[in-house]
Formats: sequence, structure tokens, C-alpha cells
Amino acid sequence: MRKCALGEAGHRSYQAGMPTTWKISIRAPRKAVEAALLAHEDAIAWDEGIAIAGREVDAERPDDWILEAWLDHKPSRADQAALTDLFGDIAVADVTVEQLPEIDWVTESQKGLEPIRAGRFFVHTPEHPEDAAPDIVNFVIPAGQAFGTGHHETTAGCLVMLDRMKRMGTPVRNCADVGTGTGILAFAALALWPRAIVTASDIDPLSAHVTMENAKLNHVPIGARGGELTVTVADGMAHPLIAARGPYDLVIANILAGPLVELAPAFGRALVPGGNLVLAGLLSSQEPEVRLASRRAGFRLAARETRGDWSILWLRKRPSRASRDRMRMVRRASNA
Repeated sequence: MRKCALGEAGHRSYQAGMPTTWKISIRAPRKAVEAALLAHEDAIAWDEGIAIAGREVDAERPDDWILEAWLDHKPSRADQAALTDLFGDIAVADVTVEQLPEIDWVTESQKGLEPIRAGRFFVHTPEHPEDAAPDIVNFVIPAGQAFGTGHHETTAGCLVMLDRMKRMGTPVRNCADVGTGTGILAFAALALWPRAIVTASDIDPLSAHVTMENAKLNHVPIGARGGELTVTVADGMAHPLIAARGPYDLVIANILAGPLVELAPAFGRALVPGGNLVLAGLLSSQEPEVRLASRRAGFRLAARETRGDWSILWLRKRPSRASRDRMRMVRRASNA
């Protein structure tokens, strides 16, 4: 199984510092672009000089997406064919090729990202100052470097949901952030539960590198003990380190609806009875299938939040029969 480990609902961006003077754009339905991104992850002979991204064209039309590719040379017919081949049998006709002006795109992207407030968290780029309020947790995440700056509805929604869980007294001792992107949700978990063991994983080595860099930038300690962050490259839950560090009482997965459905049984196995699962990266129209897969894996809905066309779900794993029997015995003893 391969999945897009895109921490910000399927959005990708090129690596900072990469020279990009030409761009190829292909407009297609969301599912077609998602499938193309998955095909790119599996492409063994992919030209590393071509960086690709998938994004919405307009937040009011969530199924209208565009696949973009950046190159440091004029695209050849082979380059264009490599991109269109990612769509398989789906015919794509809306393809444009353009030469870009000489602009520092990372700087330009940072100019357009205003700070956001999500629960107790304040997320900003290095161009903006921190929020000095005493009850605020500040995160600085450079824009344009990878995936998941916190500005998309799904990431902001996860931050709000995690804050809500903490305010309700939810205990967390062992957490895994699957598809960590820039690491922001793992950082948030450590900020909320500072003694927890936290593991951040992503299928993309670049994301793991970026998470490590952002951890240094935000003074997040790296290590394997409580209060420290461990970063690894992993495909979903399929990694010896992920298995060895479990079971978990909190798993966060802000990826895509398809992988969330596929990973539901693995989440069920990885979490302790009564453990918490935060899911995002799914459109509200995709929520029924994600909730059905989660229910079959032993989860029940604790809370949900919608932001635009996106859903953020907090689910709890049902206690085992043995756990329920122990709880009944405790109640009987207390009432005796």
C-alpha cells in the first residue's frame, strides 16, 4: 500500500531553494490529481529535477484541482509525457506550459501567508512576529519548504481539536503523528502533553528532514524519551519502529480519505482500548465512508468539526470486553 503522506490535505510544494523557471499545469478532478500524486510516489525512475504539487483551484469548488510541476529547464515532450502518464487511462486535455519570471518564490509565498490562530496555537512564518500573549503557544513554520504550514482548514482544525481534547482533560502518554508533513501537529501534541512520547512519521524523506529542521526552529527536543520527538520515514503504520513504540493512546492522521479508510484496521490495532484517533484530510462528503471504516475497526465518534468543505474527526477506540468487565466490577465494589 502506498499513500500520499501529505500533511496538509494533499497539498505539496517544491523544496525551498530549488531553481524553478518553467511550470506545467494540468487541471483535472480532485480524485484524478490524487491518483496522479500516488502514481508519482510509486514512480521508480522519476526525474528528481521535476517537483510536483496538487492543490485546489478554488476553495468553493473542492473537486476542481490542478497538478503543477516545476522544472529548471524548458519542458521537453518527454517531460510532459511523464506528467500526463501519471493520470493513467484518464485523458487530460487542459495542459499549459509557461516560463516563470525570475522571482524568489519562497519569499513571495511567505508574504501571502498571514499568521493564524487555532485554539491556543499561533502559527506564523519567520516574516511575522510571535503573539506575546501568555496563554499562546507559538509555532514558526517557513512557507514553501514542504507540506503543512497550518494555514489549510484541515491542519488548523486538527490544532483546534487537539486543544479541545486537552481542555476536556484527555490524558496522552504515547502519541503518533502519521503523515506529519512539517511536524506541526506532533509539536502541538508535545506542547499540550509535555511528558508524552511522540513519534512523527511520513512516507517522504524530505518531510522527515523538514520536520527535524522545524523541530530545531521551534526548540522541540529530539529523542526517544518522554517529552521528546522521534522522527522516522514510514509508510502508514507499517514500520518496525512504529510497532515497537506502540500501543498508542493518541494517533493523528491528517492525510487523505482513501488512506484513512485503508489504514483504519491498522489504527485499531495500534491504539489501546479507549485510545484517541484524530483524522483529517477528508472532505465532508467523504466523511461517511471514513466513519464506516473506523466503526468497523472498533472506533466511535467523540466529536467532529467542519471547516469549509473539510471534516475533522475525533474518534475513540471502544474498550475491550475485559476492560468493560473490570469497569463493572469497580462500579459494583464502589456501590457495595
